Amino acid sequence: MSLQYLSTLAASSGGTLYLMALLLLVALTVIIERAWFLYRTMAGGMEVNERVASLPRLRIDLLQQEVEHAAHLPHASLLAVALSHPEINDREVLADRLEEAILHEIPKLDRSLWQLDTSVTLAPLLGLFGTIIGMFNAFAGLGQGGAIPTQVTGGVAEALIATASGLFIAMIGLVFLNSLNNRVRLLVHQLETLKQMLINRYAHSGPEAEVRVAYPAKVLVRTGS
Repeated sequence: MSLQYLSTLAASSGGTLYLMALLLLVALTVIIERAWFLYRTMAGGMEVNERVASLPRLRIDLLQQEVEHAAHLPHASLLAVALSHPEINDREVLADRLEEAILHEIPKLDRSLWQLDTSVTLAPLLGLFGTIIGMFNAFAGLGQGGAIPTQVTGGVAEALIATASGLFIAMIGLVFLNSLNNRVRLLVHQLETLKQMLINRYAHSGPEAEVRVAYPAKVLVRTGS
């Protein structure tokens, strides 16, 4: 297709094809950026969870190492909560603080997905609107002298391209939107799993629990058996 023909199609749809091209650009930008971000975050978070799961209990020095390893991940916020409050020995208090950290991180995970959702919803509506405008232009030729049926049917066919374009954008966007939402759900599950592991390995609610300083730079959390 030549640029002149594409311009003709865009003009016959009342300019809605230009708006749909913008929607497609927005959708592709969000898809690429979120897919890369969520992939890196899931991979890094899985490594953090595996390292924490391999430890029988956590110490301050081990928490500090994990925070440094997970500095760019949302998991670091949960680790920092346990690190910044070593005096917390109550499981419920620590659980509430960790849940608060998760709630702060969730908006960062699904950031910009509303733009993709809007593109998926708006594209078919714009396509239908462009088709209606194109149909008006096509049937307007019937009232003019010398109009032939092939011109009218050709105008209708060109008008339907707007609807097809809107449906194409919506189908592509919907597939990736569901995929990205599923990745966000899995990441939240990772954070919830890390929260429970920190509670089980760090919080000590027994009556004989104590915090003992072993070295000037290291604090060991130990429970009496």
